[in-house]
Amino acid sequence: MALRPHLPGRGVTANPAGRFERLEIEPDPEACADDDRPVTVYLRDASRSVLARNRSPDIPFDASLNPYRGCEHGCAYCYARPTHEYLGLSAGLDFETRILVKTDAPELLRRELLRPGWRPQVIALSGVTDPYQPVERKLELTRRCLQVLAEFRNPAALITKSRLVVRDLDVLAELARFDAVSVTLSVTTLDAKLARELEPRAAQPRARLTAVRRLAEAGVPVGVNIGPVIPGLTDHEIPAILEASAEAGAGWAGYIMLRLPHGVRDLFAGWLETHRPDRRTRVLNRVRDVRAGRLNDPTFGSRMRGTGLYADQIDQVFKLARRRAGLERERRELSTAHFRRPSNGQRELFSP
Repeated sequence: MALRPHLPGRGVTANPAGRFERLEIEPDPEACADDDRPVTVYLRDASRSVLARNRSPDIPFDASLNPYRGCEHGCAYCYARPTHEYLGLSAGLDFETRILVKTDAPELLRRELLRPGWRPQVIALSGVTDPYQPVERKLELTRRCLQVLAEFRNPAALITKSRLVVRDLDVLAELARFDAVSVTLSVTTLDAKLARELEPRAAQPRARLTAVRRLAEAGVPVGVNIGPVIPGLTDHEIPAILEASAEAGAGWAGYIMLRLPHGVRDLFAGWLETHRPDRRTRVLNRVRDVRAGRLNDPTFGSRMRGTGLYADQIDQVFKLARRRAGLERERRELSTAHFRRPSNGQRELFSP
């Protein structure tokens, strides 16, 4: 896999062919001008359904909604990158520059909730990519989906790295009135420089903590997920992240261990070579320590936490720091008791 020079604002420097493709074209890195930077292109996703069903026993929801496929945040470690390969695109630069947009997501969601057979349940936004990536500021697809959920009072669980979530405080507060929403901010590191390199178009860590504070002050249940913990690079920050999260008003905390499925393995190794060459061997060896000698373990039950002595040490550090920060309580279970199918008049709840 050929590495290009560092691309400011992008998480990876390569665009390898997907594992389902027979042909791979590799540009000559020396022929790439300094200003030859890939631009983001938005493509219409014509999917006729909007909810995905989860069959994984270690994920706490059955239905998820992803208004966007691909993610411009460009997190170098993102486990969702290989999903772009099913579209004939790359898990590398394509994933963060070729964004598919489900322009009909709010209407498709409404149609789903109006079905007589719909059983009220928690809908996760998003199960794969961030619902508040940069283009959401303009398109407002996530906001409009939340408005539909608020009209039906159907519970929603959001996870994001973006401070843009506070734009929707009005809708989130309305759902919170019926115990029908929770928001989790994902915080990987408190190091601003590392965050810019690792998650180039996501909100800075302090901005995410400010979002936690504003959500908590508005009465919206909010927690923090250290996701992912990167062994040998960010695991030492666990206590500081939890302390800062508690100070911001988080109500709970969790963590996920770094996963490097399929092409993400080489992409992340390339990121280390570009940004932390002195840490590359150490980090990859630490990942192997928590993944039974490999760089990825897809086994249900262990893929989120890892296994082995080093994984156990990280877990113990997390639990001790969580207790000291006062974040041991579990996230409150969301309620479906107030679900309703609204009349036409109620559809104007959040209209201008």
